[in-house]
Amino acid sequence: MLVDTSTDFGSRVARRLREEIVAWLVTVGRDGTPVPVPVWFLWDGDDELLIYSKPDTPKLRNIARNPRVAVHLDGNGRGGDIVILTGDARLTDDPPAPEVPEYVEKYEPRIAELGWTADSFAKDYSVALRVKADRVRGH
Repeated sequence: MLVDTSTDFGSRVARRLREEIVAWLVTVGRDGTPVPVPVWFLWDGDDELLIYSKPDTPKLRNIARNPRVAVHLDGNGRGGDIVILTGDARLTDDPPAPEVPEYVEKYEPRIAELGWTADSFAKDYSVALRVKADRVRGH
């Protein structure tokens, strides 16, 4: 397991990965520039994050060229409560978002606020990808 929940830091990381709504997925652009984008995600409780994307986006092109990514959670606004995961991203054949009950439970209120249904969200964000994290750091 990537996150050691027996430590204060690991326990906080696990809670935040379960509860945070937005993370920053950082891919590497063609010229080597880091490219951060906000994403919704679902943590599997171990070492993977499930993310849905619109097709034909820069982040997908960047991942196709270089699968190394970072995922950052927002800090507390004062330089603390930092959580950063690094790992490899890949496209997957995960089912559409409406068929993942945990994803629907986490994001249904936001999907409705933005005028989507679970099905219309899945139509727009039809590409499933996973980040397999190999390192977690922060403070």
